[in-house]
Amino acid sequence: MRAPALAELTAGQTYETHGAVLHLIGDHVYKRRKPVATGVGPGPDRRAREALCLAEVMLNRRLAPDVYLGVADLYDDGGALVDHLVVMRRMPANRQLSTLVRRGHRVAPFLRSVARALAVFHQRCETSARIAAAGEPAALAALWREAMAGIVAYRGSQLDAAVVDDIGHLALRYLAGRGELLAERTRAGWIRDGHGDLLAEDIFCLDDGPRILDCVEFDPLLRSGDVLGDVASLAMDLERLGAAEEAADFLEAYREFSGEVHPRSLQHFYVAYRAFTHARTACVHGQGDQDAPERARRLLAVAHRHLRAGRVRLVVVGGLPGTGKTTLASRLAETGDGWVLLRSDIIRRELAGDPTTENTPPTATATPTPTPTTATATGAFGADTARARAGDRTTSDGGFGVGRYAPAVTEATYAEMLRRARAALCRGENVVLDASWSSARLRAEAADLADEVSADLVELHCVTAPEVAAARIARRIGAGPGAREATQAIGAAMAARSDPWPSATVIRTAVSVAEALQAVLNHLD
Repeated sequence: MRAPALAELTAGQTYETHGAVLHLIGDHVYKRRKPVATGVGPGPDRRAREALCLAEVMLNRRLAPDVYLGVADLYDDGGALVDHLVVMRRMPANRQLSTLVRRGHRVAPFLRSVARALAVFHQRCETSARIAAAGEPAALAALWREAMAGIVAYRGSQLDAAVVDDIGHLALRYLAGRGELLAERTRAGWIRDGHGDLLAEDIFCLDDGPRILDCVEFDPLLRSGDVLGDVASLAMDLERLGAAEEAADFLEAYREFSGEVHPRSLQHFYVAYRAFTHARTACVHGQGDQDAPERARRLLAVAHRHLRAGRVRLVVVGGLPGTGKTTLASRLAETGDGWVLLRSDIIRRELAGDPTTENTPPTATATPTPTPTTATATGAFGADTARARAGDRTTSDGGFGVGRYAPAVTEATYAEMLRRARAALCRGENVVLDASWSSARLRAEAADLADEVSADLVELHCVTAPEVAAARIARRIGAGPGAREATQAIGAAMAARSDPWPSATVIRTAVSVAEALQAVLNHLD
């Protein structure tokens, strides 16, 4: 394929990027690479640029086969071969996704099409042992350290030093405890040779489907990684453009079409990484661009916000019977995005071999939260106890410290609860533990677990007036048999044996559920 004459190229409409010059002539775009370094060595010579052009066409045809037409040879006026050009079909500028977003168009249907196209694309992408290595914790930590080293020169000048430091801390802390999650992603084959740098300006929303352009062609290592990296890149860019809601919907659409399952925390992690690396790019290559510093700050804020949202947390909700801890724990788990709720009263009955009723959450690690009743939705603490399940209202011999409340059973209950919590935390899930937590030693075991899996420990101690607790217990007993069996006598016995809990945040529950829940959410933020 022969390119137009050099004079014709230079006379046409021209756009310049960091690494190339684009010549727009009629229905075609001719992309000429600059002889500059791409980040993997010195600037390529002509033969190397030809190889890169061929790679660009081949790789991008995976997502836009009718856009990348081939590679053309460029000759000078004397007939000598001087360079090579990527020849592309020209896309309509008014259908560019970034343009549509900026102009306020409704892009949700387009984004669903993009999500579907990416899901199909990722299924076909290559994977291998070499590619899979890009998803290992050490490899991801190295990428973060490299990005942080590249931004250090702008720390404290263009960028807030405290925010930069906190981003580094949160990112590496997340990786430190998520080895099992990352191993699962590798085993499932989600580490692939993908796009590498998906941005809204590279997507054109045509009537017959999206055209996704401009993948990373010069370094396969930069294309290799978790498929979430590709979708997170576009989500990050949409958020930067002011379309945060559309970004969230796009991520959910990809989850739907790909059929893959991941914790929300991993999604936050990859969005943050893409935002952080683009903030670095804005700093490094933004000289002379008056908008670059502000763009870098916005991207840094996106990274920080997602890493904070993606923190893995172990929330310990404790208190004596009647203090509303179960209601609060359930509502907290419902409010969170995919949080795991583990309840000691249910696990205690499971260990005793008691049958459970249809209202009992499954015994799997990720115990789903119960649906709130009308009473809990209106904010009456303890009113949801009408949903309690079958079982004795006291222990088998009627007292505390024997039967289901025997020390050995209690030890086994807490051990099993912490075992399930460990599995969920290692997979990047947030966990809420609902139990009395009256033993300082058992609370210390929960704290040790949080430390071992690099999770944030949040301790919440529910308290209320004795008469309020007594009324709640009486209402619960009157409502029928249930899994929560503690009577006032058992509650009094537990109170007498409870250790002080100075490290917990006290949540006073003689208020509506909504007020108490808001106090907890304020503390979690």
